[in-house]
Amino acid sequence: MLPPRIGLLIWVALIHLTGIYLFTKGFLLTRLSLSDFTTCSDANCGITPTHKRAIFIIIDALRFDFISPNPPIPISPFHHDILTLPQQLTAQDPSRSLIFNAYADPPTTTLQRIKGITTGSLPTFVDMGNNFGGSSIAEDSILKQLKLTGKKLAFMGDDTWMSVFPDAFEPNMTFPFDSFDVEDLHTVDEGVIKHIFPLLEDATKPFDFLIGHFLGVDHVGHRVGPDHPSMKAKLRQMNEVLERVVQQMDEDTLLVVLGDHGMNRSGDHGGDGVLETSAGIWIYSKGQPLTDTSSARPSGLLQFKAFPQAEAPHRSIQQIDILPTISLLLGIPIPFNNLGTVIPELFWRGNNRRGTLEKALEVNAAQIMTYLDTYRSSSSGSELDDAWQSLQNAWNAIDRTQSATDSKLVTLVNFNRVALAACRAMWAQFNPFLMSLGLSILSLGLCASWAIYNGFEDSKQDWAAWLSPRLWKATQSSVVGALVGAAAQFCVSGLLPGVSASQFVLFFASLASTVTMIIVSAPKVTSKTLTSTPIILILHAVAFLSNSFTFWEDRIVPFLLVTSIVPYVLRGFSAPNTRLRYRILGFSLLFTVCVRLMAISTICREEQQPYCHVTFFASSSLPSPPIPVLYLSIPVAIALPYFIERMLHITLADSGVSKTHLRIFLTPTLLAGALYWIMEWADSASVLGEGWAALLRGSRTWIARMSFVWMLAAGGALWSLVPLCLDIQTSFEGEKRQVTIVGYANAFGSPYLIFWGIFLGIVYICTQLTGQVVLALATVALVAFLEVLDSVRDARSIEAAFASATPSSVLDPAATLNFSPPIQFADIVPISLLGLLAFYGTGHQSTITSLQWKTAFLLTPTFNYMLSAFTVVSNSLGPVFLFALAAPLAGLWNTAPLMAAKEEPNVQSDVQAKNEGTKAALGIMMYYLALLLGTAVSAAVLRRHLMVWKVFAPRFMTAALELLAVDVAVLIGVGLGLERITSRLARMFRGRPTSPPEQKEK
Repeated sequence: MLPPRIGLLIWVALIHLTGIYLFTKGFLLTRLSLSDFTTCSDANCGITPTHKRAIFIIIDALRFDFISPNPPIPISPFHHDILTLPQQLTAQDPSRSLIFNAYADPPTTTLQRIKGITTGSLPTFVDMGNNFGGSSIAEDSILKQLKLTGKKLAFMGDDTWMSVFPDAFEPNMTFPFDSFDVEDLHTVDEGVIKHIFPLLEDATKPFDFLIGHFLGVDHVGHRVGPDHPSMKAKLRQMNEVLERVVQQMDEDTLLVVLGDHGMNRSGDHGGDGVLETSAGIWIYSKGQPLTDTSSARPSGLLQFKAFPQAEAPHRSIQQIDILPTISLLLGIPIPFNNLGTVIPELFWRGNNRRGTLEKALEVNAAQIMTYLDTYRSSSSGSELDDAWQSLQNAWNAIDRTQSATDSKLVTLVNFNRVALAACRAMWAQFNPFLMSLGLSILSLGLCASWAIYNGFEDSKQDWAAWLSPRLWKATQSSVVGALVGAAAQFCVSGLLPGVSASQFVLFFASLASTVTMIIVSAPKVTSKTLTSTPIILILHAVAFLSNSFTFWEDRIVPFLLVTSIVPYVLRGFSAPNTRLRYRILGFSLLFTVCVRLMAISTICREEQQPYCHVTFFASSSLPSPPIPVLYLSIPVAIALPYFIERMLHITLADSGVSKTHLRIFLTPTLLAGALYWIMEWADSASVLGEGWAALLRGSRTWIARMSFVWMLAAGGALWSLVPLCLDIQTSFEGEKRQVTIVGYANAFGSPYLIFWGIFLGIVYICTQLTGQVVLALATVALVAFLEVLDSVRDARSIEAAFASATPSSVLDPAATLNFSPPIQFADIVPISLLGLLAFYGTGHQSTITSLQWKTAFLLTPTFNYMLSAFTVVSNSLGPVFLFALAAPLAGLWNTAPLMAAKEEPNVQSDVQAKNEGTKAALGIMMYYLALLLGTAVSAAVLRRHLMVWKVFAPRFMTAALELLAVDVAVLIGVGLGLERITSRLARMFRGRPTSPPEQKEK
């Protein structure tokens, strides 16, 4: 039967899941996709096409300054070259060659930008999650329109296109390549080159629309940054490709070269930074001119924008504007869901320039209005209510404006832009009712956890007997609540169309369960309860209402962490003896030093500039480890297990499995992790030359694989068979035999630390070199805090014993149990904050671009959905997971299993260890739940804030993922680690003497 303690943790985790689900469904909405498609009669087609076919080349992550004639000032000696061909051809004949800075809507991930480019629609925030394994696009698209008109489509490059358009391309002209191996800079590009030119050279012109998607520029950015010499070489290769394409294309072909998104200074993308959203577009016609440069275009139609550090503003468009433009140039209808506006320059041509442009804009506006009318009549049409009047006004203004005038053109463009703005705002709509349900469950879950934590004050009693009836009542209440929820949804379904029956059932079941638990577990409110209010946690959670705090949380967490240790330092000055005083103050100093050193490592959010300097990498644009870290990595990997062993030796707990595990398993694993990333650095930096690349890639892959298997399989099996760090020594004094149990004083804590070390090894491998040093410092800080906590408890126990009626009991180990203070919530705060600091120190932020995609190729040279997801998650959430897993140590460290003089182990001490470990686990779950609640409240209250999608939403999502990682960690820690240790100790000491021989501390 499931122990009540485990049942409690599972119940709390389920409440967390329910609250997160309900709030997320109300906060991160997706848009309704309409399956309608445009026909010429619908769109009132009437624009004469200019080209018979098109070549559509995507250079992934092609930033505007990579093709702009006004690039930014170089920020490093290796700043990239730019594509020279677009500039040269534009300078020769601007009527046939046009360059634009195109705004790519965030999230700037490849799948979402492909959807936007081909359908003209806008992504929503949560669409980013579909970047790994997107489903086929059901909406109308330029590819669908081409197929409907009998055109033949060719494709080569990024295989993402095949997942969203599986049946669009001719089988004999389809050549997809793996898109996720960011370490491979050339295979995809060389594959595109291999297949594109035979099609261009074929005199039969077998294609009507050709898509070539190059990935090398993007992969260079991810791997070594945009200012590495590799970027210069890659852009030169792309320039040579474009030169060959221009030479071989005929005069009836339109060439469009664009980036699906840009990249930031570190080579990443996904967010809404200006460098990520500034994608370049170059349009070229070898035959018919694209625009008439002999006369000025009407003012008010063109927008200009200054790229960062550019010398002058440049022509700027929306990236989705390319869709209606190409559609009309090729003579096909504009896709139904399009919100882009035709690019005016490309229709300012011919003898009737103004009339051609006006007709194109009218077709464009009619298509958009048809889409809006259809959306208005759909099930989600109410989303347009707030903007409908302004849309109608803009549409009616078109009829009131005289044709063949500049005003007519401006009015048409204005309507299109008003519609775009309305839809952007519409898909930032929320469901406040669902959000309130989620917030209610999260709040009640926190209150219920706090009630349980404080309701059972005496952890020396059997918590199971106290907890079982309460869990049973909560379970019964949840069943009743589910039935009430189903009935409530049936009654009010017409009033609340955005809430499903399952959501009602989940809410009422969780509501009834948490309220019942609060009522039956309500603690007594005393002065002690009030004085133990977690001030640091409250301040931390409330501060998320400030966007400035979220920007700088990585700098504030070290301050909170050092502050959390202050009460222990003050206790150290008043410790009852010199030994405890030195231990408390010394280990507190070690803890503080480690925290300050961890805080040195950082990456910078965009909002922190110019007050932040990257230290996690060699520079902001060179994602390689700093030189000092390269020298420190191997010594740190050797020193960390030695430090753990020396700390265990204090209580002689370096016996049993500990020495074997630390020396045979942990040390080689940490060394393998350091060696892997050193080899990765050598490969990326071409330290040994290009000839060694294949050997380095293969070698480090097998190093990572073997270290994973060695630690997880072999190390885990050894710990499972022999979990205890004890040694039994027998000696004789004359005829009397004396049995000494070595390591007894830390019988619970030492094996749990070894168990924790298994996961430390796995996360260590998944962490880059600077992060490995940070994890080592965090481990030292953790053990130092445990020693501080143990010494403070010893001081309190001694003081309690002397204050009692029998002060001599302080000399009796069995009696000491009566004076050992139970774990307090304040004892969990430093461990909780240590996990957050480790998260930031290992090179992460609450931003999409801080994801370290290099770790996706740790165990395999190509992208593997299961293994890559595991290593990326381990890299991102591993630090938080680790220190949540370590939370039970706060209740187990230096705890001995006191024995009774009978055939069974002393139930009291065994129960105390389980209770204290579980309470510590529940405490860290509460801390991260409070952080999630703070971020959720801030996101809900500030959902109309300008920074909601840039700051508050990402921090909420990070907090949700962190809480889920914490829940998994404590379930593993308590359900697997603590249960195994306590059961093994119980069997081992069955029939042993009342107390072990005295051990000396060394």
